[in-house]
Amino acid sequence: MEITKKSIIGDILDAEPDTAQFFFEIGMHCLGCPHSRGESVEDACMVHGTDADALIKKINDFLAAKK
Repeated sequence: MEITKKSIIGDILDAEPDTAQFFFEIGMHCLGCPHSRGESVEDACMVHGTDADALIKKINDFLAAKK
């Protein structure tokens, strides 16, 4: 699974629950709420004032290391 700015957070978490740690790091602690699960990575980063590219890289690096 390749994560992009348009990837939906709920889809990422469903495919790989261990990625939750990276969302917690940016202050997104309400991962179970319907709004956050339907939000794109880009939108979440904009709301939380973080760099979407950096988050995507962390998640993709994490996923690649698990293979």
